[in-house]
Amino acid sequence: MDLFEHSYQQQVKAEAPLADRMRPRTLDEFVGQDHIIGAGRLLRRAIIADQLSSLIFFGPPGTGKTTLARIIAQTTRAHFIAINAVLAGVKDIREAIATATNQGKYHQQKTILFVDEVHRFNKSQQDALLPWVENGTIILIGATTENPYFEVNKALVSRSRLFQLKPLTTEDLAQVIQQALTNCDRGYGKFNVQIEPEALKHLTNVANGDARSLLNAIELAVETTQPNDDGKILINLAVAEESIQQRAVLYDKEGDAHFDTISAFIKSVRGSDPDAALYWLAKMVYAGEDPRFILRRLLILASEDIGLADPNAVTIVNSCAQAFDRVGMPEGRYPLAQATLYLATAAKSNSIMGFFDALAAVEQEQQSDIPNHLKDANRDKKGLGHGANYIYPHAYRDHWVEQQYLPSSLRGRVFYQPSDMGQEAEIKTQVARRREAQLAAQIEGIGTSSIEMLTYGEPDQQSDLWLQRTVSQVGKQLGETRDRLFASAQLQRHDLLLDLNAKTGLLTWEALRQVPEGGVYACVRSHTEAEALQEQAAILPELLRPIVLTTNLSELPALLAQQASDLCFDCIMGRNVLMSEPDKVVVLKNLIPWLSTDGRFILAETVPRYTQRLYDLLQPAWLNSKLLAKLKTAEEAIYDNPSDPMINWDSVDLQEDLEQAGLTVKVEQERSQTDLLITTQLLERWFAPKRKSYPRSPYRGHLEKTLTTGEIETVQRVFTKYLRHQTVTWSSMIAYLTVNSPVK
Repeated sequence: MDLFEHSYQQQVKAEAPLADRMRPRTLDEFVGQDHIIGAGRLLRRAIIADQLSSLIFFGPPGTGKTTLARIIAQTTRAHFIAINAVLAGVKDIREAIATATNQGKYHQQKTILFVDEVHRFNKSQQDALLPWVENGTIILIGATTENPYFEVNKALVSRSRLFQLKPLTTEDLAQVIQQALTNCDRGYGKFNVQIEPEALKHLTNVANGDARSLLNAIELAVETTQPNDDGKILINLAVAEESIQQRAVLYDKEGDAHFDTISAFIKSVRGSDPDAALYWLAKMVYAGEDPRFILRRLLILASEDIGLADPNAVTIVNSCAQAFDRVGMPEGRYPLAQATLYLATAAKSNSIMGFFDALAAVEQEQQSDIPNHLKDANRDKKGLGHGANYIYPHAYRDHWVEQQYLPSSLRGRVFYQPSDMGQEAEIKTQVARRREAQLAAQIEGIGTSSIEMLTYGEPDQQSDLWLQRTVSQVGKQLGETRDRLFASAQLQRHDLLLDLNAKTGLLTWEALRQVPEGGVYACVRSHTEAEALQEQAAILPELLRPIVLTTNLSELPALLAQQASDLCFDCIMGRNVLMSEPDKVVVLKNLIPWLSTDGRFILAETVPRYTQRLYDLLQPAWLNSKLLAKLKTAEEAIYDNPSDPMINWDSVDLQEDLEQAGLTVKVEQERSQTDLLITTQLLERWFAPKRKSYPRSPYRGHLEKTLTTGEIETVQRVFTKYLRHQTVTWSSMIAYLTVNSPVK
């Protein structure tokens, strides 16, 4: 660079707009987007550790996409190349690849290629990047205002980690203004600028989350306002209003705003909220959306979400669409609003979705034959008997008669489920009665069928099938518990989560899927459990693995403080965490400081006090009444031990204790039932002698406190005789706890 070029560069830098001069240079200067670069978040850890993989930043203008890329350029040890997709072509890409190849070959240095407005590259240009991203020659960082899932090559997206930047909050924008007015080198720190509260509120509101728009307004306000006699540049509301004009509505008829807004509109109509429906309708009309597109979506909704609850809905919307075509805009907004309000206030039913259940059945039952009496009788009635025994409904009262219409393989299958809404409520009763009559017709004559006899002998192939069924039901039950916990948590992709009992990984792996841009901490009790979890996580990239903490719950807060004292979890989750803890309230209270302001505990706890009693599996005739009474007394004593932390509580007690400790808690109990196969091995475990290596007594050990050895052997013989190889219904109680973080 010669002297003239250097002088020119210095002049450009000095005369650059305020928004460019105030661009943050470090993560500490960066404002907002805590959901992706806050403490403990994946992106922050990757930047600090200089372990970046290919990234794509997407979000509205002025939220920091390019700024983050420049911060990475100043932080990383990699060679950094920046191009703009609006100006660059394949030639620029080839030059960048050549530079990256030389850097790796001669300097053993990675290269980061930053492509601003990456969605502006056409398909061939994006394809030119793909092999070099694939083989690691370059680490791609793309920035775009569009949804990369639609606007960027799918192969590039699949090889990149996506981070969505959100519009800045008013608090973030106020901090941006503060930086601009106090920075002496790049901002207006050398000036005496004062902004009135009303002016500040107006600027941060109308900027609509866009820091660049805000800084441009500040620059215009300061540069065009003369100092008063005291040397102050006073920015009042009038100056602020002149500096930043009407709020722009973010709406691109081919981008995210288009799809997100129509989605919000349809969901508001489906949710029967006429106010929200009119708001989203107004936003679309204001932004220039095609009203015919809106009417087409309403016509679909009239069948999909209303259907027979209000059969007139389709007719009315279709009439409104025809009226719009006749009158056009702007008067066409009246029938458009009428159609919206009619559907938003109409009774709702999605029973028409039964059609898609029928489609699925057709796919699975392709060989189902048409019942003979339903076949066409005009051609083959004499030769094949087609149509024989068909009953003509019009010959009967109400023009209906009991008759099988489904194929035999689907007999009794239900596809249509009428709702209780609107006119469909009347249809529901009629359909139910006819189904009951059809069922009676189908099972008529069953008494003459042969009855399959069950045996109580040694397990055969059928018993093995029952065992597999039992195992699968347990898995299903765990899956339902997991799904319920995560449904309550309502996690965001950038959240931090702590799994308090990660021994099985049931919650940990699901958390990793749901918070790919945040982080997961997994607490286990032993080094063996930690090693098992880490071995399973070894297949994941290092930055994407859970952070495993090996400790008990009482020592967990201290370990967290050692890891990172500024951690704040959005959710602390666990299954059967508190069951054996002596002081359950203290455990939760000690972890409360590690929750974010709106964070919460989500726990599922099996309540042992209400578990299945073994004596309930016996019939009274199997034991004499005296021995059965002693057995009940002995078994109930197991669940009446005030010194046993696993037994001496229930969800009501726990809720009262937590509320007395000042916590807000919601408890829901759910009785769970599953099939259990009583195997020989299970009976042997129940009636085995106590082992020194296992702290808790088996079932036999508890019975020995009340029953004699002979009585225990009698009970064991009864269990073996009547229950071995039998499948019983096993009942348990699960308490779901939600503990909200107190206001800090």
